[in-house]
This record gives sequence, structure tokens and C-alpha cells, in this order.
Amino acid sequence: MRNPSPLRYPGGKSRLADFIRLNIKNLNLTNCTYVEPFAGGAGVALSLLLDNTVENIVINDYDKAIYSFWRAIKKEPNSLIDLIQKTPVTIQEWHRQKEIFSSGHCYSLELAFATLFLNRTNRSGILTAGPIGGYSQEGNWKLDARFNKEALIEKIRIIAQQKDRIHIYNRDIINFLRNFYPRFSTNSFCYFDPPYFNKGQKLYKNFFTPRDHQKIHDVITREVYSPWLITYDDVPEILQLYEDHKIYRFDLTYSAANKGIASEIMIFSDPSSCPSDKQLQDNGIKMNLRTEE
Repeated sequence: MRNPSPLRYPGGKSRLADFIRLNIKNLNLTNCTYVEPFAGGAGVALSLLLDNTVENIVINDYDKAIYSFWRAIKKEPNSLIDLIQKTPVTIQEWHRQKEIFSSGHCYSLELAFATLFLNRTNRSGILTAGPIGGYSQEGNWKLDARFNKEALIEKIRIIAQQKDRIHIYNRDIINFLRNFYPRFSTNSFCYFDPPYFNKGQKLYKNFFTPRDHQKIHDVITREVYSPWLITYDDVPEILQLYEDHKIYRFDLTYSAANKGIASEIMIFSDPSSCPSDKQLQDNGIKMNLRTEE
């Protein structure tokens, strides 16, 4: 299934949707709620929702811009589509949308659209990066290379049709897990994809300090009682943080900041739910998954 998200996202894990679908199946969860506290592009969440693997999705993102985009799809999709249709994709418009984005501190339709515009016209989808093709538009790729209006509108319409099955939050991770996640903890599955330990500051507006990563570890391992999966960059600090858990390595190809294949890690609340090599092969999932010894 192609990525159903309208957003390009640094480190986005939409390609893990098939893997997580098997993980949920192995846990014998049916009609469950899928919770993603670091939603970003929400590619996995949307894939599982649209093929009815899960009944509902709960997506949370502390970035006001990302939250605004998802809220606009749920609350006023036709107005968002109208902006996509009528807004020219030019470098002059890029500067205008950059100003709206930079000054947006609370929800608005304008911030939602500016977020989409910059995400689709910036290098690698990084909201703080420069425009595709450069400011002079003399590069091999032009500003509209990733801004297919018809495709974006189709994705937004499909998502909006499922709005009653989508719950959206804009909370910091600790607040969300302690005060909002419990509402959905029964028959649910949580997927955590925190900002990278390394390079997070370059990719995300809301990056974490080592102390933040420690806090996330403590809350997940002590206060999240539904089955969960965490993915992280493969660095010694994270390996040490989760040294009491079984750790798996896997390879994923990225388009943001790293053009090669990056090794990452997975941590399961229940390692027995990890899809077997045979399951991966039978389902056509090409994934080099190995145990960290």
C-alpha cells in the first residue's frame, strides 16, 4: 500500500506498516485502537486505519504546525483543499508561506496549509530546510516536484472520510501518556517513534535532550500497560537506556539527511509478538531483522 499520508516526514516509518500489522495480529488484537504519541506524518496509523486493521487511531504531535495540519483535515478539509487548488507553487509563494509558518503559534487553517506547503516544497520535507531547487530555482528539481495537487487532494479526501475514527491531540509526550492515553488503553496498541537521539535537532523543531529520552523510557516502561513497540536510531546511549529489554536491529532507507541505509533498533513490550522470519517472508516483507546480542 502506498503511503496514505499527504506529508513527507524525516525518518518517517510508513514502510513499517506491514510489519506492525503482523505485530498487532500476533498480539491477537482485533478492533483495537492504534495510538501514536509521536505522529509526524502518521503513515503507519493511516495505513492501518484505511485497511481496517484497527478500528480507531489516536495521533498526537507536540509540534503545533503538524497538529494544525491533521486538525484541519478532520475539521475543515474542504477549506484546506480549496487552498491547495488555488495557491500557486512559486518561490514568491514559498516566502509567504514561510512567514505564515514562522509566526504561527496556535491552530489556524493558514498554519495548516503553510505546513503542508513547506513540507511538500522543502528539501526532504524538513520544515526548517530551504526550498527544492534553491532560492533561485536553478536546481535540477523545481519547487513543485513534490507538490502533486491532485494526489494530495485525493489523500486528504480519503482521510477526511474517516474523521470519526481519528482522534487528534497536541500535547507533550509525558502529558499525553499520563492524561490522555489512559482513555484509550483498553484494547490498544502503542507505537512510539521518538525524535532521533542523534541529528534530532537538525530534523525536528521539537527535539529531545538525553534527559528527555530518559523520561520517555521511564514513562513507557512503567506506565504504559497496553502492548507497545518503540523504534529508535541505533546509538550506544539508547542501547544502554533499554539494556533490560530485548533489542532488535533493522535496516531502513531514508530520504532525509541520510541517503543510505540506516540501522535502527526496535524494542517490544512483548518480544514474542515480533513477526518471525517466516511470517515476514510469507507476507513479502523484505526486512533484515536481527537480535541485538
